[in-house]
Amino acid sequence: MSYYPRTLENAINSLSLQFPALLLSGSRQTGKTTLLKAVSASNRKYVTLDDLSLRELARHDPKLFLQQFEPPLFIDEIQYAPELFPYLKMRIDEQRENGLFWLSGSQQFQMMQRITETLAGRIAILTLSGFSQAEFYQQATTSLPFLPSFELLRKKSVTRYTPETLFQYLWQGSMPIPAVYPQTDWHVFYNSYLQTYLQRDIRELSQVANLSVFTRFIRVCAARTGQILNYSDLARDTDISQQTAKNWLSLLESCSLVYLLPPWHSNTTKRLIKTPKIYFLDTGLCAFLTHWTSSETLQHGAMNGAIFETFVVGEILKSYWYNAQNPNFFYYRDKDGKEIDLLIEQNNRLFPIEIKLAATVKKEWVRNFSVLDRFSQARDVGVVICLSPEPQIIDNQNLAIPITLL
Repeated sequence: MSYYPRTLENAINSLSLQFPALLLSGSRQTGKTTLLKAVSASNRKYVTLDDLSLRELARHDPKLFLQQFEPPLFIDEIQYAPELFPYLKMRIDEQRENGLFWLSGSQQFQMMQRITETLAGRIAILTLSGFSQAEFYQQATTSLPFLPSFELLRKKSVTRYTPETLFQYLWQGSMPIPAVYPQTDWHVFYNSYLQTYLQRDIRELSQVANLSVFTRFIRVCAARTGQILNYSDLARDTDISQQTAKNWLSLLESCSLVYLLPPWHSNTTKRLIKTPKIYFLDTGLCAFLTHWTSSETLQHGAMNGAIFETFVVGEILKSYWYNAQNPNFFYYRDKDGKEIDLLIEQNNRLFPIEIKLAATVKKEWVRNFSVLDRFSQARDVGVVICLSPEPQIIDNQNLAIPITLL
């Protein structure tokens, strides 16, 4: 497979000079191993805990494992041997060098908890999802965290989409294999991906007893991408309890399959919605789970707006994650029905973002931005992300930009 440079390369190299250990987490098939191998120095040894004999050694005799494999070391699929973490800590404290251990694995709640408890202050944690637009179009080095600004008027688009090519891109998804190789059988790839996720991550690392019910739960969640969560509806449609729905959703989140966007809270008002919105992190998987069998049916189907919004939120998330930054994202909705799709809070200022699957820019798209004026944080530049072919000024505080500027 051809290697596509990833934006995270710079952060990996920089943080390896600052921390003894580095963890690259994320869902399966996003290119974690490929990325770390691509930027690894020739003297860094590679071992994978997919190898059952090495996994058993790491779990039952972690001290011998680390004697056998000296740093600098890259340990793949680290979630299978959390018993290693205390011994990694001891080795790090003995050697007191940076860049000793690189770890990668599918993000699991138990693994992350053990890492933060054992290696706090000694490890840099990064997240890798699928390709961003910039990476897919070979512009990874120019990708920066997205923030609304009139400077966007001078930014160059990564590409130009027709509606057909846009939805082909959304339907194929951001996983490296179907993205790079369009001849890949889309249905086979995502069906295999789902089965691998269920059999390896869920069956081995959780207490889910009925995989068929859990599969139905994933499909029900996918049908709600871009929507405010309603746990009672999720439970009813899957025939499970609300608590089980919450637990299973936490599994999806910890495995980096979904992102939960929290609501904006303010001390000055109590008339705000308090539940998060759900977004799938790969639009191809979401389309597969909701049975859109082609890009054409997706483009003209009932979920086209939700998938487009899911894609935009995912792109903005990646722009922060891939620059080793934790985004401070929210959505706004009050009980009067006024809604803003995305808020970025930075330096005590609020940057409102609206997402529209349309090409003709309208001033009414930014009407709800004014609700932010009653909060203590100052409202900054607002932006509408849409299908406009070029960026446009809406008024003296807001602009519209094409999706290709993300």
